[in-house]
Amino acid sequence: MSTGIKVLCRIVAVLLAVPLAAFAFVGPYPQYPHGVGRALAPPSVVGVPPSWKCTLVQSQCRLGWSLFAVNVIIAGAPASGKGTQCEVIKEKFGVVHLSTGDMLRAAVSAGTEIGKLAKDFMDSGKLVPDDVIIGVVKDRLDASDCRDNGWLLDGFPRTQAQANALAEAGVSADCFLFLDVPDEVLVERVVGRRTDPVTGKIYHMKFSPPDDEEVLKRLMQRSDDTEEKVKVRLEQFHANVDSVKDSYSDIMVVIDGNRAPDVVSKDIIEAIESRTKEAV
Repeated sequence: MSTGIKVLCRIVAVLLAVPLAAFAFVGPYPQYPHGVGRALAPPSVVGVPPSWKCTLVQSQCRLGWSLFAVNVIIAGAPASGKGTQCEVIKEKFGVVHLSTGDMLRAAVSAGTEIGKLAKDFMDSGKLVPDDVIIGVVKDRLDASDCRDNGWLLDGFPRTQAQANALAEAGVSADCFLFLDVPDEVLVERVVGRRTDPVTGKIYHMKFSPPDDEEVLKRLMQRSDDTEEKVKVRLEQFHANVDSVKDSYSDIMVVIDGNRAPDVVSKDIIEAIESRTKEAV
């Protein structure tokens, strides 16, 4: 949906919600014997049962509210801080946080048609093709919680083909955030990560080591958190990210992710609020 159409829809939805709300709450109910609502209501809705009126108002208000919900895509290399910032965005704006892995597992678990198709590929050890992933994403974004509250796509799309497929499916975002962190910093962040197998908590040997010696002794490093393997992952990331950024150049905000998390969060919140105001 283009910005102009979205603005028009928002204005119409809100303007309609106000008189509908007034009619519903002062309508010709038994407790209002003077029929104030009947005098105010258009002839086509006089006599509509109160329960129908409430449903009508709720639907209209939900439409107005959902049109103001923010839709965000966040991208960044491994260890760029997406996970931390996604929690901040979710808390601040009330959006539904979505990753492709979670969406695929949910679709498979729900037994949807697209989920069954994805399961066939996953069970055979094959990569799930883009058209199936796009179908899963589109279905999830069409769910009521995403429509009402807005959504946050975490690390997707990863390729230009996926970005194009999203656009063709009618999926548009209000803001595309890119967390920019130098490769040497990313390597240091990844190589120093350790996981506590008991609690699942993630530490960093330089930036956030555990205080407890017992915890320190049992920490484990993921097999793919080595310098050699993270450099391969970064090469793959850089091979695709520029084309994805080009697809969202008109709504992209580049965030310097090589700073304290709270400073990065402040810039991200300001960027989303700025983009939302522009859309309105």
